[in-house]
Amino acid sequence: MEQEAMGGACGYRLDVEKPPFSAMISAGNANLFQSGIGCGACYQVKCTQNPACSGKPVIVSITDECSCDSENVHFDLSGKAFGALAKRGQAEKLRAAGTFPVHYRRVPCDYPDTALAFEVDSGSNPYYFACVVKYVKGDGELSSVEQQTANSKEDEWRPMQHSCGATWKCDLASGAKPPFSIRLVTRQSKKVIVAKDVIPAHWLPGNTYQSLINFN
Repeated sequence: MEQEAMGGACGYRLDVEKPPFSAMISAGNANLFQSGIGCGACYQVKCTQNPACSGKPVIVSITDECSCDSENVHFDLSGKAFGALAKRGQAEKLRAAGTFPVHYRRVPCDYPDTALAFEVDSGSNPYYFACVVKYVKGDGELSSVEQQTANSKEDEWRPMQHSCGATWKCDLASGAKPPFSIRLVTRQSKKVIVAKDVIPAHWLPGNTYQSLINFN
């Protein structure tokens, strides 16, 4: 099935239309979306059972949730990804087929020359902080996110809770001072990375802050 190129339930907004996603995205059913933990995961998808299928694989990132087939795995592809599965000039015929079987497998997310980015939730304030984590290379998914303030001890990290989609949140202790560092752990490979002072001293709700790092 086909969806428009919008950020959807993961909270990526219209960034899904721009690199590195470049509209090569998909909504996933409950088995892929996993209550938002599956946001950012990458899959190789190809179709062979329809005459319009090219048989060539495409790679998509999970950026949204669909309320389709809850028992199996179901991809609701963007228009661009849907068309990329078709033979040249056969995209409309493939779209007309609607739903059809695909072969898929999990693959590492590869976003060349792209660093982790953190979009601060519009509801954040001096006592509450939440952000959408974008462009996680490798696993794509995170198992934990932690925050450290400028006046924390060196080994003191405050756990952030998974909120919804790709958003993580935490309460800020009274007197917590920015800049904030963010420590992330990937879900499958358990790799750890620290975006040091990525949220600046004069951070604002709604702003996106780019780090200088990403997972290998």
